[in-house]
Amino acid sequence: MNTSLGAAAPTGAIVIDQVSKTFDRGDDVVRALVDVNLTFQEGTFVTLFGPSGCGKTTLLRILAGLEEMTAGTVSLFGETPAQAARAKNVAWVPQSAALLPWLSIRSNILLSQFVNRAADRMPAGDRKRIPEDPDKVLAELGLADFAHARPAQLSGGMRQRAAIARGFVQGAPLMLMDEPFSALDELTREAIRLRLLDVWEKNRKTVVFVTHSAPEAVLLSDKVVVMTPRPGRVHRVVDIDLPRPRSRAILESAAFIDKVREVQSILREGWEADE
Repeated sequence: MNTSLGAAAPTGAIVIDQVSKTFDRGDDVVRALVDVNLTFQEGTFVTLFGPSGCGKTTLLRILAGLEEMTAGTVSLFGETPAQAARAKNVAWVPQSAALLPWLSIRSNILLSQFVNRAADRMPAGDRKRIPEDPDKVLAELGLADFAHARPAQLSGGMRQRAAIARGFVQGAPLMLMDEPFSALDELTREAIRLRLLDVWEKNRKTVVFVTHSAPEAVLLSDKVVVMTPRPGRVHRVVDIDLPRPRSRAILESAAFIDKVREVQSILREGWEADE
């Protein structure tokens, strides 16, 4: 296993170099990722897009320091995933909101700042975290009137907005989002996508996002990484050159529809090439 950083790893970028991941399950060896190479700059919204089982979440977990790579190196703005995780420079937004039921929504989203106080007392290098005003983020995500409610009093979509708020309030320069809207109905999903875009436009954190939806990937992203079926490889990186800021109106534009078709076509191309 190789987890070291090259001496020349740039500090203003995320660099994924020749990353592979194999799961050894006794008699069954699963190659999840093979020779993944990606580089993108700070402030970029990147979506990992591909068929089920292609290693999107595995790659996200490697970036988060939750999974060890079998081979290759990762630099997160000059840090290894383990270093970035220890310094709390990575925020994780999961598929389910994972809110503590006995705390208010405001207390839930402040929990990451409370936990991070321990990290601030630990010796470390140059930290990049800039915690954000929780009340401002709640307002931006349409939750200001529910700050003191308990999670059980909110709809599923509102709880997911609270999970996104928690990620922003942590102040980490990198947000990793693993299909955070997958359990929601389409109308709720569209509304939260637009809320996320609005908040992201204000601070331009680096985001790596996982989805199975081509329209979602195109709407949100600067770059869409189209992956092959397992073992996951990067088939192509598609630049999304649609103007920002983006609103609901763009969903009806010819440029948006053409870009969604392009991403879908590249996905099929990668599938066929792998057969």
